[in-house]
Amino acid sequence: MGPFLIFLAFIAVIMISNIRVVPQAHAYVIERLGTYNGTWGSGFHMMFPILDKVARKVTLKEQVGDFPPQPVITKDNVTMRIDTVVFFQITDPKLFCYGVENPILAIENLTSTTLRNIIGDMELDQTLTSREVINTRMRSVLDEATDPWGIKINRVELKNIIPPAAIQESMEKQMKAERERREQILIAEGEKKSAILRAEGKKESMILEAQAEKESAILRAEAKKEATIREAEGQAEAIKAVQQANAQGLTYLKEAQADNNVIQLKSLETFAKVADGQSTKIIIPSEIQNMAGFVTSLTEIGKQS
Repeated sequence: MGPFLIFLAFIAVIMISNIRVVPQAHAYVIERLGTYNGTWGSGFHMMFPILDKVARKVTLKEQVGDFPPQPVITKDNVTMRIDTVVFFQITDPKLFCYGVENPILAIENLTSTTLRNIIGDMELDQTLTSREVINTRMRSVLDEATDPWGIKINRVELKNIIPPAAIQESMEKQMKAERERREQILIAEGEKKSAILRAEGKKESMILEAQAEKESAILRAEAKKEATIREAEGQAEAIKAVQQANAQGLTYLKEAQADNNVIQLKSLETFAKVADGQSTKIIIPSEIQNMAGFVTSLTEIGKQS
């Protein structure tokens, strides 16, 4: 029983050593007797002893290839250095394993040559302002070229563009001049708006002053008109009162059946009021003269008695 148990233990060890557990987002390429046999996805798997082996372990996650700066020449013969970042993902482990010897190095070289071809058709200013265009063209070219390798290019980004020192200095001067020009424009626009606002404010002030003066004149005219009306009404009331008093006096005289002497006496009183005026020449009727003599006689009689 001893050798049999040893044999069973040996078989068990061999079987256990050929058990493989593939992690999530990974794939194993399996070869049998040196030829491709299959691709294992995530989970539990077992190989045939001696016959099968794991040729390559492939990650299916998105990967980042950060490549060093590459020298490129623009259409207007300016040499600059550009470094790129490529985001790619393995979609077919079999093609990735057997399609190219070194996939990452192949992507780096393909990126460098594609970048030189694209930048060679563009001038410096266009290169500096067309990053999105360059990224799109590079992604399209690389994705098509790496498709037979089981690789999908998701994104390509220009990480940095490094022009020559002289070009950088010239660009800095140009940017400084542009900033100063924009500053002057902003100052001029600010002064213009300020002048417009001051003029509009002065205009509004003059309009308000004119309106206030107009309203004040209207109020003064209305007040003067109201005062004139009230004065006229007062004079009319006074005249009316005088006339009513005269009429009442005549009515009393008529009711009292006054004789001519009383009437003449009232005439004398009226004459006295007239004499208080500013006239320098007064015409006295004969009846009033006779009445005056009559009053004088009465006065003398009174004194004698």
